[in-house]
Amino acid sequence: MTTTDDTGGGSSAVAEVPDAVAEAALVRAQAAETEDKPGWLDRFVWDSLWKVVGLGLIVAIGLVVAFRAQDLLRLLVISVFFALAMVPAVKYMHERWGWKRGAAVGVIYAGLILFVILMVLVLIPGIVEFADQIGEKGDEWAADLNAWTEDTFGVTAIEESSAADAAGVTDEAMAEWADRILGLASSGIGLIFNLATIALFTFYFAADYDRIERAIMSRMPPARQEVYGWVSDTALEQTGGYFYSRALIMLINGVLFFIAMVLVGMPVLFALPLSVFEAFVSTFIPAVGTYIGAAVPILVTLAVQGLIAALILLVWTLIYQQIENYWLSPKLSAETMELNGGVAFGAALAGGAIAGPMGAFMSLPVAALITAVISNLGKTYEVVYHSKYESTVDSASQDSSETAGGEAVPTE
Repeated sequence: MTTTDDTGGGSSAVAEVPDAVAEAALVRAQAAETEDKPGWLDRFVWDSLWKVVGLGLIVAIGLVVAFRAQDLLRLLVISVFFALAMVPAVKYMHERWGWKRGAAVGVIYAGLILFVILMVLVLIPGIVEFADQIGEKGDEWAADLNAWTEDTFGVTAIEESSAADAAGVTDEAMAEWADRILGLASSGIGLIFNLATIALFTFYFAADYDRIERAIMSRMPPARQEVYGWVSDTALEQTGGYFYSRALIMLINGVLFFIAMVLVGMPVLFALPLSVFEAFVSTFIPAVGTYIGAAVPILVTLAVQGLIAALILLVWTLIYQQIENYWLSPKLSAETMELNGGVAFGAALAGGAIAGPMGAFMSLPVAALITAVISNLGKTYEVVYHSKYESTVDSASQDSSETAGGEAVPTE
């Protein structure tokens, strides 16, 4: 029974009763929820939520920074590539002759600078002269080619108007390309800064590679350090040897092709740029590079010197290709990573699609590095199952098919 006073306060007391009942019901409902849900669930949800939010913020900030610094990151990637290519040579000079690593990198830099100077002083004038000759004698060369195809096959190879247009376009394109190469040094502060940045980072990466590697391995347990160090050394030796063997093959190919072109009567200023083109394309572009690299010089020789000279150059190309495939390349690549043709072709296509000509050039050593790591990482077992579709091979063939560095990887 509720009592009321004379001042009229009884009405407020009566109103408080439903509020108290509702409040008690709410407390009971919350208590029931607490009994059904464990207390650690809220803590787990909140901790996970903060981790997801934090990771998302870190990724977002990283993407923004990478986008803003994409030019610098591109230069760093190129620098790391050139540094890894230099490391085997730097190690050889350091261990064989006792040179300091910085001095070894400096010698390599001096050689590269000398090579670039020689190319500018010798190759560019040849390209310019070649472009001028195309503009002046392109119609005459096309007429000679048409005369030969008409006498031999009864067809016209190049229409007169098409030949004139092609000669003009080729002349302008080659002259513009030569002017661009000649003007690289004076094309702007930005290019000079980029080249200096690549050279500086490459120098530090190559000279301090051992220190960087030790810093990385210091974060690993001893057993894993042994595995990482072995894989790193093996991969660098094989990919470095692959790169240098390819460079040496390119040099031999270019010199011999240049001599062959001069012997068939091609002018030196023509033979030099065409030989450099043939050697580079046939060496560093897999599968189709040999045919593309030789086709252009042979066609130019056909137009300038005639059928006999072009046939001699074609025969020399076929002979040299057999020598390279069966003797020269196996000799120079005996201790290096021999990259599968399909892998090399796919890597070149992928590198070109991602980063253009520079990416195609860098993709082959990178693919060799990845292949070397995969080939030498982990355990291997003898194959005891022989399929009925498997052809019989002798032990010598099996031994030659094994990848370089097939010794067991140190295990933990």
